[in-house]
Amino acid sequence: MPAAATIDEYIAGFPSDVSERLSRVRTEIVEAVASESGEQPEEKMRYGIAAVMLGGRYALHYAGWKKHIGLYPVPALPEKLEAEVAPFRAEKDSVVFPHDREVPYELIGRVAREIAAQRVAAND
Repeated sequence: MPAAATIDEYIAGFPSDVSERLSRVRTEIVEAVASESGEQPEEKMRYGIAAVMLGGRYALHYAGWKKHIGLYPVPALPEKLEAEVAPFRAEKDSVVFPHDREVPYELIGRVAREIAAQRVAAND
């Protein structure tokens, strides 16, 4: 199967339960980045996975896999937020949400908001 050209195609390529989860993750990330930055982020495919761009640079990538949904890269976060993310940390800069557990959409939104705030601050 050829690589998806759009995020809609990418999400549609998954089984319905994963597709629904990815759609909600997408909404949380896009709304959080827009809210924090004051601009509508661009969405595009990068490296075969979905990316949300802010000011022409990536803010956050998300991907569906056989056993989980992942967010990349997720830098070190403020202490309280990092403590909430810690159970989902897979590596130093990635966070995964297994398909056999509830996806904490609100937490994903807060992570995306913090990453957007860091990107905005870095560009000031």
